[in-house]
Amino acid sequence: MSAQRAADSADTARGSALPPSPGFDAAWAHPLLGRLLRDQSRRQRLDRRHPWLLDTAVVLFVVAITLPDLLRGEGTSPFGEPDARDQVPSAVLYALFAGFVVPLWWRRRAPAVTYFVIASVSLVQWSLELWLPTGMAALIALYTLARRGSLRVLGWAVAVTVVELLLAAFVLMPTEHPVLGAFLLLGTVTAAVTVGLTLRIRRMYLEALEDRARRLEIEQEQRMRLTAAAERSRVAREMHDIVGHNLSVMVSVADGAATLAGNRGERSAEALRILGDTGRQAMSELRRVLGVLREEQRDEARMLGPQPGVGDLDPLLGRVRAAGVGVTYRTVGDLGSLGSGVQLTVYRIVQEALTNTLKHAGAGSSAEVTVTAEAGEVRIRVADTGVPSGAPPRARRGGDDDGPGHGLVGIRQRAAMYGGTVIVGPRDTGHGWLVDVVLDVPTASTASTASTPSTPSTPSAPGEQLS
Repeated sequence: MSAQRAADSADTARGSALPPSPGFDAAWAHPLLGRLLRDQSRRQRLDRRHPWLLDTAVVLFVVAITLPDLLRGEGTSPFGEPDARDQVPSAVLYALFAGFVVPLWWRRRAPAVTYFVIASVSLVQWSLELWLPTGMAALIALYTLARRGSLRVLGWAVAVTVVELLLAAFVLMPTEHPVLGAFLLLGTVTAAVTVGLTLRIRRMYLEALEDRARRLEIEQEQRMRLTAAAERSRVAREMHDIVGHNLSVMVSVADGAATLAGNRGERSAEALRILGDTGRQAMSELRRVLGVLREEQRDEARMLGPQPGVGDLDPLLGRVRAAGVGVTYRTVGDLGSLGSGVQLTVYRIVQEALTNTLKHAGAGSSAEVTVTAEAGEVRIRVADTGVPSGAPPRARRGGDDDGPGHGLVGIRQRAAMYGGTVIVGPRDTGHGWLVDVVLDVPTASTASTASTPSTPSTPSAPGEQLS
């Protein structure tokens, strides 16, 4: 009941879920936002591959703009008045030039340090009554700090810049109109900070859009998983209601018929009891499969039996003998030490091989089952005597003419999980069929020699071999 309630809740959630938001697709389709996102994505990819490229381009741009003016040896202030460049040694000029340009290499990695270094160089040049064109590096550093640095540090940087400009306009540099000069200088600083903050906000907005798009993709994937889980639950309920019910009826009828035949002393009682036991085993397998489909919660109690192993071969052989096939069973080695997965593989291979014997050889035939565990290998050999003489011919083994049967494919798939080999084909005696499977199961003592193939103790029968 708990599994069904969980499935009903999933169906309800699926039916009441809201349609997915257009999300990131709508942003990309927008003419402005889409262009901004695409441009930013291209720049980010280029910058991640070559982080030094942009910094080099900025430095070269500043050098190309300011170096010719420095080489001419004549300069004027922003207010049209000549500076004292001809009174300062060339070494000092080039040292100030390097002090403005070189820190720009680290402007994105250390924006605060870069700005305060350039601000110190600016204060030195104004103290010498110089207006070098490389002073534009201070605006670039302030812009970078506004875009990438700490906002608290940006406030201190703006305050320091305002104080320096006022000192330069009113105290350090001789100007005829200091108020107008201070106004123009403060305007350029305001523009640099405004552009940096604007691009910073734009970057944060685009990152928010990308984060929302990622969350929408995750929500859509979760919605698809819920829908798939609900569909699996629906299929499991239908299989339980239809197949499970029919199997229950078959088992009940078989048990009733077995009881009635036993009371009457009829020989068919044993066969009917085997039919009922087989039906119950099929119902157990069906419940196991439906449990996988339903994906019940781990904390729910599951009334499922353990997977069959080598110890369950005796009941299996007993059912085959009761169906009319004489089975001889022989084991070599310690099969109980094998892992549960290997034991399940051995059980399924023997089960499928004997099922083929029942199907194609029928009652009256006999089979030999040998399971050997030694030298890091497990060998399963099932050989039958074929259709008894005088019995009507049966369908050819291996399935239809266009390919092998599903049982043989299952044997090969199980053997492939352990790197094994499969030999399937007629026996060399000319009568009967052989299934010979070798599984590579190294143990602690044979791990060092697991890569060396071992030689089977018995000759291999001719037939088809698959690794």
